[in-house]
Amino acid sequence: MAIAKMKRISIIGNMKDLDAVTTKCCHSEVFHPEEIQHFENADKLLPINEENPYEEWIAEITEALTVLHKKPELIEKTKASQLDFARDEAEQYVQYVSDTLMALRNKRTALHKSVAAAEEEISNLQHFTGQEIRLDEIRQCEFIKVRFGSIPQESYKTLKTEYKDHPYVTFFPCTNDVNYVWGLYFCPIDMAMEIDRIFSRLYFKRLRLRELSDTPAEMIKSLQEEIKRDTNELGEINKQGETFWQEEGLKCQQMYSWLVERSICFNLKSFVMRYNDSFILTGWVPAKAKKQLTSELDSVATVEYSFSSDKEEARHSPPVMLNNHALSKPYEFFVDMYGLPNYNESDPTKLMSILFTLMFGMMFADVGQGICIALIGYFLMWKKKHLAIGKILLPCGISGAVFGLIFGSVFGFEEALNPLYHLLGFAEKPIEVMNGDTVMQIIIASIGIGFVCLSIAMIVNIVTSFRRGNLPRALFSENGIAGFVFYWALVLGFVIQMLTGKTILTVPYIIGLIIVPLLVIFFKEVLGELIEGKPAKPEKIGEYLIQSFFELFEVLLSLLSNTVSFLRIGAFVLVHSGMMLMIMSLADMMGPVGSLGFVIMVVFGNIFVSVLETLLVCIHVLRLQYYEMFSRFYDGDGRPFHPITIYK
Repeated sequence: MAIAKMKRISIIGNMKDLDAVTTKCCHSEVFHPEEIQHFENADKLLPINEENPYEEWIAEITEALTVLHKKPELIEKTKASQLDFARDEAEQYVQYVSDTLMALRNKRTALHKSVAAAEEEISNLQHFTGQEIRLDEIRQCEFIKVRFGSIPQESYKTLKTEYKDHPYVTFFPCTNDVNYVWGLYFCPIDMAMEIDRIFSRLYFKRLRLRELSDTPAEMIKSLQEEIKRDTNELGEINKQGETFWQEEGLKCQQMYSWLVERSICFNLKSFVMRYNDSFILTGWVPAKAKKQLTSELDSVATVEYSFSSDKEEARHSPPVMLNNHALSKPYEFFVDMYGLPNYNESDPTKLMSILFTLMFGMMFADVGQGICIALIGYFLMWKKKHLAIGKILLPCGISGAVFGLIFGSVFGFEEALNPLYHLLGFAEKPIEVMNGDTVMQIIIASIGIGFVCLSIAMIVNIVTSFRRGNLPRALFSENGIAGFVFYWALVLGFVIQMLTGKTILTVPYIIGLIIVPLLVIFFKEVLGELIEGKPAKPEKIGEYLIQSFFELFEVLLSLLSNTVSFLRIGAFVLVHSGMMLMIMSLADMMGPVGSLGFVIMVVFGNIFVSVLETLLVCIHVLRLQYYEMFSRFYDGDGRPFHPITIYK
């Protein structure tokens, strides 16, 4: 069975042993906790409402280590099991790390601000280095004010023309560029506001220089020395941080690992309920891992546990853990995209792995391109990037190469495999895709594949419905026995009659195998209620008949459209051959075989077709799986099995 069998475990013990139990459940990595209210009446039970102290300490030590540009990581599981810190010791150590590193950060922040301020001041002063002015002497003036800053070039021209006769509006330029002129102006104290308003209208941008003495050049030199001192001090602080990490790095990682472990174990208490001095904890464990968990719990003297029966499991919808073999496991990625099966459903992963691989190969039939897709998927997308789709492209690429051998295509060269066919005794390739007669055979084969796939989906639905005890769905639904009989009788009747010329669709055949199953589907709700012993009379007969008629019409339409939808397989076979024929024709136009133009066109043409068709084929095969097949037998409303784990 692809869905792992689950058992519900109920653990009861004394409150003093709760920490030991939660620790052992977490370390087992097979325990999926569940709210006890889902199974029993918990009116007399009380939840454990305690604040997790470890989360605050984890956040504190994590933030502190950012000062050293370090990210705390969990140590190895085997080494973590040997750690044993007391809570007081952990709290004190976290406080020590935080205080030490935060002090370094505050010093570093202050020095960075000082350096930035000095650099900004140097940038401002550089505009006045040509002036031998002493700022301390200017600031000592009692009757005048001085303003340093910049003014736009256009405003400077306006100033020289419109205010040339104003005795107090005088700007002394120092440096300039294309857009601005830097300089200063003086004004009497009693006229400072008026002069400032004039310059403000001229878009004067004031620079507020430091309260420093000396000339601008001397001040720049002094600031550069200040920056050098601060930079050296920053280097010392960084060395202190490196020394701290060398001395305390290992213990920091150990403490972080211990705190994370204790935090996860503490959070498990949110699923615990207590009654006086006892507690109860319940959850799910894979049947094959029962001994792994119980062997841990047996070491706690006051603890007792019990497991549910199979009937109880079916009622409570256990979490789902898929258990597929190595070849099918990559396709769990696609199943999970649609939705996990519920516990009582059939896992479609194996079926999907077979059909997806075969359909992809048919629609992407080329030996060379298939091998390239397989190698790129496995080595680049899986081994290097760890993308789940990479493992799926490996078998799909191989499938494309196999069907490429049948269709006789290698990177678009349709005659490249002729020597191999002659060696095997064939006069030509087994299937010539672009041949007129072959096209019709491909179309018929595509519809045949659709018929087989939909039949498989119906069979899976019948088996699953019987297993889940849903007899109405198994017997009377359009995807149950009634729908299966109708579908097969209709298709096989027409096919056999066309191939043999014999009259198959006789009146008894039509009535017994086509009309009767349709009537069963039409009255499936009434028949379902009868078989379950419920009243079978609809409340409004007219409304029921109209609704059933349209539902039956939809059933017939969906059977037809779903079957015809598989024509896309044949369409892609033809499209692939047509695109490669176009690429080869363009290559011939670029020059003779082997020329540079021919090679470039073949290479880039194959790359373009491979990328485009890989994307399109995946999308269309998924559509056939999801909408044409899964919708007939699969609900996909399961919830994943998430055991409590500390070390991933």
